[in-house]
Formats: sequence, structure tokens, C-alpha cells
Amino acid sequence: MKQQIKTTEAIFPMPVLLISTFNEDGTVDVMNAAWGTMLERDMVALNLTETHKTVQNIKARKGFVIHIADVQHVAEADYFGVVSGNKEPDKFAKSGLTFTKSELVDAPVINELPIAMECEFIEFQNDETGLGVIAKIVRTSVEEAVMKDGKVDIDSLQAIAFDPYTHGYYKVGGRVGDAFKDGLKLK
Repeated sequence: MKQQIKTTEAIFPMPVLLISTFNEDGTVDVMNAAWGTMLERDMVALNLTETHKTVQNIKARKGFVIHIADVQHVAEADYFGVVSGNKEPDKFAKSGLTFTKSELVDAPVINELPIAMECEFIEFQNDETGLGVIAKIVRTSVEEAVMKDGKVDIDSLQAIAFDPYTHGYYKVGGRVGDAFKDGLKLK
């Protein structure tokens, strides 16, 4: 029997996305964002409010990079979520991570994180049903160490997901089936 619980702000599990931008003075800002999804093969939506320093930077610079957080960087990922760029302008430097400026968008690519999706800002939707930041992915790059046969190996990636019910981070891994194939057994 199912038990009713308090509705939380999420569908479980949620990705841990690290969004990197440049501040107006050229320093790096990064935020932890769990409310992000794909709109199309090369389009993303980040459900963020304009009060975030990162959103202000995205609107000013017209670009940003989405990184997939991994097990090796849980502390840094959480730090980017609990410390606001509005209150701590030098939070990236305190993380100990490094960056390379993207060649395609005006944003930093964090060197230590295994996946980077460089994005061009399209629009900000802020009405009652708006999604927030809408962008086009112009390049995705992946560390070779997490690749297998030309594809991302989820087990090697060791991506983390956010559990909104207990406020925990969990490692994503362990293949349990084949999409678009296993269900055909019931046909």
C-alpha cells in the first residue's frame, strides 16, 4: 500500500548540474542547479530565478557551461550550491578548481569535471509557467577516461544525483536494462 507524503520540489532523482559563467569582472561563478532538463537534442532549460548571480551573468554574457557533477567533486558541487555568488564573489577560487575559457561561448569550462556542455543563451522566461533560462548547446566535450566505444560510460562517469527527500547525493551507476529493447519482450 502506498503512503502519502509531503510533496517536495522535485521528481526523484535530480541531476547535479554545475553551471559556470564569468562575472562582470572576469572572475568565475559556478552554481549547483538540480532543476535542469533537455528541451530538444541540442536545447536545454534551467529552471532558475533572476535573483541568482549566475542568471545575471548568463543574461549579460550570453553564454554558460553546464557540467555534470561527479563523485570526486561532491564537496565542490555542494559548496557551489550553499554559497551564493551574490555574497561570495570569489567562491570559485576558494574551490581549488581550474578553468579554461570556452572558444565558442563567453564562459569558463571547469577542467576537473568530466562533461561540459557549452551553451548559447537564447531567452529567459519568467512568467508563471516559464522555464527560466533557455539555451542551445553548441558543443559537448567529455574526458576520454569516462568514454567506452565512443560513448559516455555511466559507470566510469560516476555522476551524482540529488535526492530531494533526504537532501543526499547518490552515485548514478549500474545498468539494469536496455532502453527501447527490454519492453519489446512484452509485445
